[in-house]
Amino acid sequence: MASLPLVGLPTDSKPIGSHPFLVVGEKYVRAVVDAAGAMPVLLPSLQPPLPAEGWLERLDGLLLTGATSNIEPHHYDGGPSWPGNPHDPARDASLLGGQGLIHQALARGMLVLAICRGFQEVNVAFGGSLHPKVHEVPGFADHREDPDSPLDVQYGPAHALELTPGGLLARLAGGTEVQVNSVHGQGVARLGEGLQVQARAPDGLIEAFTGPGPGFLLGLQFHPEWRVLDNPFYLAIFQAFGEACRRYQLQKQS
Repeated sequence: MASLPLVGLPTDSKPIGSHPFLVVGEKYVRAVVDAAGAMPVLLPSLQPPLPAEGWLERLDGLLLTGATSNIEPHHYDGGPSWPGNPHDPARDASLLGGQGLIHQALARGMLVLAICRGFQEVNVAFGGSLHPKVHEVPGFADHREDPDSPLDVQYGPAHALELTPGGLLARLAGGTEVQVNSVHGQGVARLGEGLQVQARAPDGLIEAFTGPGPGFLLGLQFHPEWRVLDNPFYLAIFQAFGEACRRYQLQKQS
């Protein structure tokens, strides 16, 4: 039996007690195992970044996860940050820039699925910009969750998505409208060069895109990893990612 494809997940910096830890949300790890049928590999985000070549030679895909931190605004000319805005400079350094994981993986034709912060990282890596506070931009809704609600409510259906006809997500959904969760405070302002819109929220905010080049690049502002086995649309996304990783794995072996 063929070995499982290996999917790398960059870690986030998180203080626990008096010590810094490198962590990944379990829901992303479970989605890779249960829905994509792949083996998760946690990639340490350090500063300065570790060389990516050795990892990428062995990996078959990348899952860029959501996180509690935001990209530092200087990476996209977003002006000064503000007190209480959480940052993770080590993750920024590991993923962004010409030698970051995103561009190196795509240059190899590798598979990349990017969720929430990962979605925003890809947009910035391709020269795009972000709204630091979507809820303060005229014309846009408040896309944040209620932190006092139970998790099932926070990650429950929040709004419809209008899917681009004939696009990847429309094919996976079997239609042009789906309901998704909404758990983010930032969003795409200027779309990165070469990225193609796959979905918008009712207020027009970009919620999904695909990327240029030979690799599989799908960016999602919503969270399909949440209870992925209970949602046919979310499951179809991870299954498509897993199948693409298996094709890449076989291509490397041939």
